[in-house]
Amino acid sequence: FLMKYKYADDKENVNFVLSALRRNDGYCPGVVDSRGDEDYKCPCKAFREQAKKGETCSCGLYVKTRG
Repeated sequence: FLMKYKYADDKENVNFVLSALRRNDGYCPGVVDSRGDEDYKCPCKAFREQAKKGETCSCGLYVKTRG
């Protein structure tokens, strides 16, 4: 089944990360030199594959709701 996620509750951080993602072409702003590495295309591979329901991604943008 499909993974589901939502924005985290910390709106200030969410806005900060979204702005950083735009500047980094959609690659994780929390990982140095992530641009061009598909493992770090947001949402990153670690979050997609390893996070459990209720867990937040490393940059604090998403919370997994299912999957």
